[in-house]
Amino acid sequence: MLKVGVLGAGHLGKIHLRLLQQSDKYELVGFYDENQENAERISKEFGYKNFSTIAKLIHAVDVIDIVTPTLSHYKCAKVAIKSGKHIFIEKPIANTVAEAEEIIALAKEYNVKGQVGHVERFNPAFIATKNMIENPMFIETHRLAEFNPRGTDVPVVLDLMIHDIDAILSVVNSKVKDIHASGVSVISDTPDIANARIEFENGCVANLTASRISMKNMRKSRFFQKDAYISVDFLEKKCEVVRMKDAPEVPGDFDMILQNAEGVKKQIYFTNPDVEQNNAILDELESFAHAINTDTTPVVTLEQATDALRVAYKIIDCFDK
Repeated sequence: MLKVGVLGAGHLGKIHLRLLQQSDKYELVGFYDENQENAERISKEFGYKNFSTIAKLIHAVDVIDIVTPTLSHYKCAKVAIKSGKHIFIEKPIANTVAEAEEIIALAKEYNVKGQVGHVERFNPAFIATKNMIENPMFIETHRLAEFNPRGTDVPVVLDLMIHDIDAILSVVNSKVKDIHASGVSVISDTPDIANARIEFENGCVANLTASRISMKNMRKSRFFQKDAYISVDFLEKKCEVVRMKDAPEVPGDFDMILQNAEGVKKQIYFTNPDVEQNNAILDELESFAHAINTDTTPVVTLEQATDALRVAYKIIDCFDK
């Protein structure tokens, strides 16, 4: 069991603490939160050990789980890495691409592993369909959330859209060629609604929409590829695959047949892949333990998270043009 400590005991930090204590891959040593009043309250309520300084916590563990606000990710990661500790960082990896690149360089220099909390990679609906997503040529995503003051310290692209950016980059095997985007600030100082069009060198186009002032929550992605359409509902944890194949010469009464202008007939059939329910946050944390113990590559690397951040900032840069 790896000894782990958590930096940050806010809303998400408390979830990490609870799951790490349940895990049989980790031994939860304790946590540090700069708000000592909050830290003492959590320690008293749940029994987690509250460390008085970051340094003392880092010294006592093998792995540091960074669940602090994005602005402090780099500072926390730097201290942990220089102490030779493996790091799990909540998304986005850092506040700037330059900070993220330095985290990568430090991790290599000190020979430690790092993983970033792009939790949708562990969403059971995405896991159930990922192997079926082959060379998609058009992708459409909608990530809409009801307003929550938590998270409005960063643009909606870094708060919500980055989940979809990371998922898309994980299935499109091509470099980004061009980006067009627009964003609107409604209630925050930074955009609350954003739309981006990402064009890849292989011809794939991804259209992403994110909003944090919606009337209802929605997290859906659709992947279109030759002879198949794959729908993933990240919120409801459901998925559907619609495929086409050459129509039989004598169709059945209930077969769905399409015929194009050239007279080519295709049969449409639907499948709903089995979705194995899981706790995605627990799975991502335990997958990192597995990567450390087996000296293998983490599922979401520091480099992949930096690629997602780089695309996110290119989208944000479009807002000012």
